[in-house]
Amino acid sequence: MTFDLVVRSRRTVLPDRTRAAAVAVSGPAIAAVEDYGARLEAGRDVDIGDLALLPGLVDTHVHVNEPGRTEWEGFATATRAAAAGGVTTICDMPLNSVPPTTTVAALEEKRAAAAGKCWVDVAFWGGAVPGNEGSLMPLHEAGVVGFKCFLLDSGVPEFPPLEAADLRSVLGSLASVDALLIAHAEDAAEIKEASGRDFGSFVASRPPVAERRAIEKVISAAAATGARAHIVHLSAAECVAMIAGAKAAGIRLTAETCPHYLYFAAEQVPDGATEFKCCPPIRDSVNREALWRGLEAGVIDCVVSDHSPCPPELKSSGSGDFGAAWGGIASLQLGLSAVWTVARRRGRTLDDVARWMASAPAALADLPAKGRLAVGCDADLVAFDPDETYVVDAARLHHRHPVTPYAGRTLTGRVRQTWLRGTSLLEGKGEAAVGRLLKRG
Repeated sequence: MTFDLVVRSRRTVLPDRTRAAAVAVSGPAIAAVEDYGARLEAGRDVDIGDLALLPGLVDTHVHVNEPGRTEWEGFATATRAAAAGGVTTICDMPLNSVPPTTTVAALEEKRAAAAGKCWVDVAFWGGAVPGNEGSLMPLHEAGVVGFKCFLLDSGVPEFPPLEAADLRSVLGSLASVDALLIAHAEDAAEIKEASGRDFGSFVASRPPVAERRAIEKVISAAAATGARAHIVHLSAAECVAMIAGAKAAGIRLTAETCPHYLYFAAEQVPDGATEFKCCPPIRDSVNREALWRGLEAGVIDCVVSDHSPCPPELKSSGSGDFGAAWGGIASLQLGLSAVWTVARRRGRTLDDVARWMASAPAALADLPAKGRLAVGCDADLVAFDPDETYVVDAARLHHRHPVTPYAGRTLTGRVRQTWLRGTSLLEGKGEAAVGRLLKRG
């Protein structure tokens, strides 16, 4: 058999273990995984030697602002940043476009806005808001990977939060088709208004109890309905034990955290540095250590970006007002390096990182062809140098407004090449955006 592409690596990160192997590709899919030195006929045979070969990462938490807010992050810039960071599939959040993805018509409008612009594959979350329960089943049938809700003001007037009764009702509806609800879990009653340049005051305005109270509501509703629920961007490590207990009790609950919570600590953030602002906030180093332990123990299931850049006039250290600045940290291009920088110091392996950032998010979003180097899966491949260090230069980032708290930081691990369904990306040779728009399953 003649393959279209063979990529060989002495460190191929396979589902069972890392070993020397050759990944053979026919069309868009992995057709065989053979020994590193196997004689294989191929149109192109690439030997990356001691560079690691990873599955393309799957980032299930990305905010793209098309249609309607094109001065913010768009599909072209977000997906180009993703490709440069080894992310070959993103799942777009429903709330930052106009209209939000709370109806099938809005989903089709968003898909039309994305068509032809995507450098990587893109799937879509639907939204669960008060009054749209009749749209949930049509959206599910249209292929969204699940439904996002807020339990407090989202900051977007057209995407209001669910109250406790609405949350239980929505979960009851979704349980009938085994659809997933993902929740921004902070309780407004526990949050104070933030203002000023002091980062410590901003963190104190959104204490861990705000996350705990909201997660308690999600656990209660999930237990009552039997539905699947997922906690996005977990920041408060004191909630890890509660999540572990819910899982042990058979409640269908999962959770994610983000690179910035695993890399930064609040005491390192300068006052006025609003590029560090996100909700929930980056907390202290003791909390960071506990988050890592929750991830390593398997209580936290995956690591995804919450990529949400905005125009620098809205988020910069110029004003330094944590009350006025918009929240969100852009890390599609840097997440793999940021996580690996800390993970390797902790004795973790690339197998761990591939599970946290590729296979687990793919399973969460029901994208079975993604996140694994296995026969039949999409040939989404990443050549990664786990030993190279570099200093982050914001000017070299691909997302629309390259404001980043990682600027000037030294990270370990660099993406050298990304393939999407066997097609090499970002080589600068008259290439075209080849990403597809995906449906669940």
